[in-house]
Amino acid sequence: MVQAKKVALYAVGCFVLYTIITSPERAADLVQVGFEGIASAAQGVGQFMTELIN
Repeated sequence: MVQAKKVALYAVGCFVLYTIITSPERAADLVQVGFEGIASAAQGVGQFMTELIN
């Protein structure tokens, strides 16, 4: 099982490097979308906590 995790992690790492090298613009867009999603989720949690306190 541990060996399978290592292989999967290695494959994901290779895919990420391949994507960055072959298409840096697309990789940057994906990172931006990811950060926007995280920011939106954090904002939603903040709004929820604010409404919970009020």
